[in-house]
Amino acid sequence: MSIVISPSILNSDFSDMRGELAKIAGADYAHVDVMDNHFVPNLTLGLPVVEAILRVTPVPVDAHLMIEDPDRWAPAYAEAGCKSVTFHAEAATAPVKLARELRAQGARAGLGLRPATAIEPYLDLLPEFDMILVMTVEPGFGGQSFIDGTLPKIARTRRAIEDAGLDVWVQVDGGVSRSTIERAADAGANVFVAGSAVYNAEDAAAEVQTLRDLAAAAHAH
Repeated sequence: MSIVISPSILNSDFSDMRGELAKIAGADYAHVDVMDNHFVPNLTLGLPVVEAILRVTPVPVDAHLMIEDPDRWAPAYAEAGCKSVTFHAEAATAPVKLARELRAQGARAGLGLRPATAIEPYLDLLPEFDMILVMTVEPGFGGQSFIDGTLPKIARTRRAIEDAGLDVWVQVDGGVSRSTIERAADAGANVFVAGSAVYNAEDAAAEVQTLRDLAAAAHAH
């Protein structure tokens, strides 16, 4: 199971996007949080800014859409060139149809679950997705602490994927740092979003590598 590190640029300096993205050139993806002030109580950035990021990013973009009506808006992010597009189960009307549209545009299709949203209703639909995002904090704000209560859900999701013989990634996002990444990896996550842990570190590039090593060690035992 490959370890994928996707630092969130939410905590980066938006006035120097090119420089901030260069710091995470050693990561696998750049995680871009799109919030619409409706699905979550915060407003970040939308498609025009994502398009600007796509022009200068050294790594593929992993777009996390915390927005209402992703059925309407998500395909444009795949079309713009995001290599992974995650929409929320709680907001999508037709998740399978939407996932197929994203895949048709050449993006990996991700399904996001808030901490209190169960994976069970989606287990039969796992082949339709490339990634399940188990939020490990309530979406909408950076800098929150990791919710350990999400670990059993990560484990159930990973078990279901393995039982079905699928190659679906399990992503965790929220409070992921040196002190929590091993627990998440141990539970079965293989894609790690870290925001403040990376951008508040003295050396963002070194922190990406440290997180990668910790996750790999947890998977090894």
